[in-house]
Amino acid sequence: RLMDILSNYRGFKDITLILVFDAYKVKGGVEKIEEYHNIHVVYTKEAETADSYIEKTAGTLAKKGHVTVATSDSAEQVIIFGTGALRMSARELREEIAIASKNISEIISEKTPSTRNPLIDSLPKETADKLDSKRFTKK
Repeated sequence: RLMDILSNYRGFKDITLILVFDAYKVKGGVEKIEEYHNIHVVYTKEAETADSYIEKTAGTLAKKGHVTVATSDSAEQVIIFGTGALRMSARELREEIAIASKNISEIISEKTPSTRNPLIDSLPKETADKLDSKRFTKK
């Protein structure tokens, strides 16, 4: 579900989005990077925390451009800031996602054709009601 939510968010925002899952305690786990729709999903290797992966990757990417890391771990936020990346809390990310979802819904509703019938809508109410009632009457 989280990957779907972030994929929708990524579709609205023109960003590269990387979701990191901690596989620290997975015996024999190897680092795996997959594409899920339009986001990158990383599973860390055994004995590597998501935090250490994020710190390393954020530091590398921050040298090349704008990077923002979402985490509610305050110690991690300080470390991320030290790499040159920006940080946001999970709560702030959740709020951004909610705003983006609302905007997506508004765009979709604007582009969805109306179920109204402009021809019938232009008739006097009494005539429109008669035509409407005949439309749904079986012969």
